[in-house]
Amino acid sequence: MNTSLAYQDPVWEELIDGKIVAMSPRPKVHHNRVAENIDFIFRTYLKGKQCIPLGDGYDVHLTPKDCFIPDFMIVCDRSKIKADGVRGAPDLVVEVLSPSTAKNDRGYKKDIYAECGVKEYWIVNPIDKSIEQYFLQDGDFILQEVYTYYSDEIINLMKPEERAAVIKTFQCSLYDDLLIPLEDIFANMLT
Repeated sequence: MNTSLAYQDPVWEELIDGKIVAMSPRPKVHHNRVAENIDFIFRTYLKGKQCIPLGDGYDVHLTPKDCFIPDFMIVCDRSKIKADGVRGAPDLVVEVLSPSTAKNDRGYKKDIYAECGVKEYWIVNPIDKSIEQYFLQDGDFILQEVYTYYSDEIINLMKPEERAAVIKTFQCSLYDDLLIPLEDIFANMLT
């Protein structure tokens, strides 16, 4: 029996600038681990609070020509959450890069998220273990910082001045009491 035919993955599609774009191939392990780690961090922090963390699989309807499926988002205005997904801009959107989606995540989708009023946008690269953090200012995303996770093994090889410059934690602009360790985002990355 050919088990690859026994289970067919659903094909997820996004509407990007009026064109239906299939989200394939399926994300790899590193992609999923990072998205799950981000979801866990915020799901734990937001328990019992107003804002709702939503992991992968939720549609976000932004314009008549644009319906995306981000890897993670936070929605603080609960009235935007409908049976068919989120209607309107989430407060935070996270896209975890895949080779097939990187161009749209860094380009068109980033522009639409900004135009629609997403307050903060992260582009997470699981391969180089980095996070680009953008804040919305005057209708455009401004790069706040690029954070890169370095293992202790790599840090120990650095010169003292390089070691001193390594950022190990950062904050989401939505929450001034949540310090996010980069190590937690890139934890359990199976090789």
